[in-house]
Amino acid sequence: MNLTELNKKYDEMQLKYGDPNLKSIFYGGCTEKPDICFVFMNPTGKNIASYPDWTGIRAPWIGTKNIWDLFVAIGKFDEGIYTEIKKRKPKDWTSEFANQVYSEITRNKIFLTNLGKCTQTDATLISNKIYFEYLALLEREIEIIAPKVIVLFGNQVSTVFLNQNISVSQCRKKQFAKEIGGKVFKCFPVFYPVGNGRANIGKSIEDIKWIYENVLSEEGENNNVDCI
Repeated sequence: MNLTELNKKYDEMQLKYGDPNLKSIFYGGCTEKPDICFVFMNPTGKNIASYPDWTGIRAPWIGTKNIWDLFVAIGKFDEGIYTEIKKRKPKDWTSEFANQVYSEITRNKIFLTNLGKCTQTDATLISNKIYFEYLALLEREIEIIAPKVIVLFGNQVSTVFLNQNISVSQCRKKQFAKEIGGKVFKCFPVFYPVGNGRANIGKSIEDIKWIYENVLSEEGENNNVDCI
């Protein structure tokens, strides 16, 4: 199953697990050997790419503001684009501006995705059972893009993805291994940085900086692989 086929599957699952009046949100950024893959929970209607009349890319966090604080703080996002994000209301995002934002994400060799692609109207918690329905598809996604490091945001995402009970507060900067398609991936649970987890964004920033400095820096020349 390639990425296009995955997208079709995600759209089918939206009708089962998400709001049928909204579109599923896929992923965005560097799709060929990114330095880092960030895995969030699931999208909500605050992402304007989920609106039926949106014709641009359907990537995480389009039309929102707070998550981009994280990428600027870790030094992986252009401050000029960030300033423009902060100025814009959701309705002011265009498909062209979304492409500009994600070109910057790609330039920094980052891939953004959600464990569940089912868009809800709000941030109502999704059960582990539903997330497990998406797990094999996310694993295929990761197998295709082949990131060097995977960051898992929050206890629930980490628990489902690693198939063990995870408390982020108890395993900060601890590396877990997950085999997908015959390859072992380096995984790090990190505090969720937005929404109810906003108070922990400082810890998220600290841990992600540590990953870049102590894990990705060890990749050496492999960090020079270009993204397409």
